[in-house]
Amino acid sequence: MQRRRFLARGTAAGTLAAGLAAPALAQGSNPQVRWRLASSYPRSLGTIYGAMDMAVKRVGELTEGRFNISLHPAGELVPALQVLDATQSGSVEAGHSASYFYIGKDPAYGFGTALPFGLNARGQNAWLYEGGGQALLDEFYASQGVMAMPIGNTGAQMAGWYRKEIKTVEDLKGLKFRVGGLAGMVLAKLGVVAQQLAAGDLYVALEKGTLDAAEFVGPYDDEKLGLHKVAKYYYYPGWWEGSATLGLFINPKAWAALPAHYQAALRTAAAEANQWCTAKYDVENPRAMGRLVAGGAVLRAFPRPVLDASYKAAEALYAELSEKSPAFKKIFEHWIRFRNEQVLWQQFCEGPFDSYMAAASRRK
Repeated sequence: MQRRRFLARGTAAGTLAAGLAAPALAQGSNPQVRWRLASSYPRSLGTIYGAMDMAVKRVGELTEGRFNISLHPAGELVPALQVLDATQSGSVEAGHSASYFYIGKDPAYGFGTALPFGLNARGQNAWLYEGGGQALLDEFYASQGVMAMPIGNTGAQMAGWYRKEIKTVEDLKGLKFRVGGLAGMVLAKLGVVAQQLAAGDLYVALEKGTLDAAEFVGPYDDEKLGLHKVAKYYYYPGWWEGSATLGLFINPKAWAALPAHYQAALRTAAAEANQWCTAKYDVENPRAMGRLVAGGAVLRAFPRPVLDASYKAAEALYAELSEKSPAFKKIFEHWIRFRNEQVLWQQFCEGPFDSYMAAASRRK
């Protein structure tokens, strides 16, 4: 009920949902449609997977049960990191994943989720919904034989769990680190051995020493994955994900076969889930952080020289990728202008306010 009350507020998503009431459905044909949707995530992740689960149920509600989407966790239909491929081929009608898992196809896939030293959740949603970002991604995805829409944002992430402390840039050399997206390419410039593993594989890899460190999202999800049990140092900030957008990927032929009001129902459900996901994390992460610290997790901030070296490496990488990928270059030129505008604006609003509140709360 809390979720429904939250979504019932006067949001754009709620307004759109109101337009899908029963009278609107009655205006067109309402065929029985069944889709299969493969996720890259396990059921245990109640925010990421939960947002997708919420969306498919909402589609059923908005279409009076005529558009049914069966959601399948990682590995049930396809391996976790092959969800996009299955959607492109039509093996499934839709997939739930992070676009940056697929940067091996083209680095432009990174923009759909997050770029290192990029946008926070507020900025990311602004870029996608009103700043022209989604239109650029739509063009890119069309060239890849798929379409996508936002289906959840984690907010700013932690930097993961480490078996040893990171005191200098030298400590990164040879570090076997599970990290997603373009962050791995940035860290490789600093000597990190980056690996991309699915969420369900992280605990065992850390426990066996296959990994020296692993990042996923933040306290709520990390606690569920048990990462604190096999690596005690918990670092911040997760500069590679100031926010991270999850994607609902759709096969274009399956989408084109839908009645227009079913398409609208799916867009509405995705927008609602995108909003809910961030709110859910903001409720659960503080509580989970308290439990982790009480249980022995050791919080550490990256030293400033490590952050500076990482920032410099990211800038160098973006220049290289812009030369190699026309799609990356086109989106990046738009994205970097928007990011810089956001940083400029937020240093006068959210930034100072948050800094003051943090200092004030410490004085109590």
